[in-house]
Amino acid sequence: MKKHNFYAGPSILPDYTIENTIAALKDFAGTGLSLMEISHRSKQFVAVVDEAVALFKELLNIPEGYSVIFLGGGASLQFSMVPFNLLNKKAAYLNTGEWASKAIKEAKLFGEVAVVGSSEEKKFNFIPRGYEVPADADYFHITTNNTIYGTEILEDLEVGVPLVADMSSDIFSRVIDVSKYVLIYGGAQKNLAPAGVTFVIIKDEILGKVDRVIPTMLKYSTHISKESMFNTPPVVPIFAALQTLKWLKAAGGVAEMEKINIKKASALYAEIDRNSLFKATVPEAKDRSRMNVCFVMNDGFEELEKEFNDFATERGMIGIKGHRSAGGFRASLYNALPYSSVEALVAVMQEFESTKK
Repeated sequence: MKKHNFYAGPSILPDYTIENTIAALKDFAGTGLSLMEISHRSKQFVAVVDEAVALFKELLNIPEGYSVIFLGGGASLQFSMVPFNLLNKKAAYLNTGEWASKAIKEAKLFGEVAVVGSSEEKKFNFIPRGYEVPADADYFHITTNNTIYGTEILEDLEVGVPLVADMSSDIFSRVIDVSKYVLIYGGAQKNLAPAGVTFVIIKDEILGKVDRVIPTMLKYSTHISKESMFNTPPVVPIFAALQTLKWLKAAGGVAEMEKINIKKASALYAEIDRNSLFKATVPEAKDRSRMNVCFVMNDGFEELEKEFNDFATERGMIGIKGHRSAGGFRASLYNALPYSSVEALVAVMQEFESTKK
């Protein structure tokens, strides 16, 4: 029986990425050595980093004046590194979920934080709008996709101050205008690579403007100047990321991937809205995530939650149980998930509904 991987992260990766990484674990670049045991400063691995950076810039159309670096520590470390490097007096944040809340908590250690909008009052089931960003803010931080509650900011915002975005779970899933941002970061374990590497895209001119002393390891400029080699980088995840970038380019790039992602999300939301047993947790279509489709049992059918989870799992639907803090179900539709997996989940939902009539 085919397994359909809907895990939210670490999550599905292209077969191309998995197969090439397995091969490199046995013999990397014809060296006769495993990828796990070669020097990160070897010419073969330096070439991997250089190519990964080049493909980042090509696929996202990153303008001149930006750097791309690969770090450890996950996006969670960036919750501190961003304000450490950018927050001089005051920053503005939009609170759209658990990860945004954690970023806000860390930023408050470095200066004044203005939370200009929040959807917490309704369990983060909408994207706030109509807020004002203080003109004197050093930057405005957003989390573009909410993996737990299933909302997504699907446009590049115009806010009048430098824009910073955590794009951990929707990078490369849709076309973005990088020039609208001064910094974009994310953990790679959603749309890019296995867990262990973090990408950061930085507009170089934004750095060096804070008054505080920053430890060497936590300065973006350190890693830019050393081209991600200040310390030993996460070698295997970076290699895997390169394979995913190659796969993405061969598949037509980000614009083509966005079309597929819209098709996948539209099909699943249409079934959720049609099916009498389920309802989406995000009521407004304009706020719904394309990457993490969250839904629960409809009113009056709540007692069927475990039964449906078991029913779906028995039919090869893996990882659809919702986050422990949200409950219900969550189907993650990252780039590597084929449309056929969405069709399979829709069929299971319809079959389950037919057993209850």
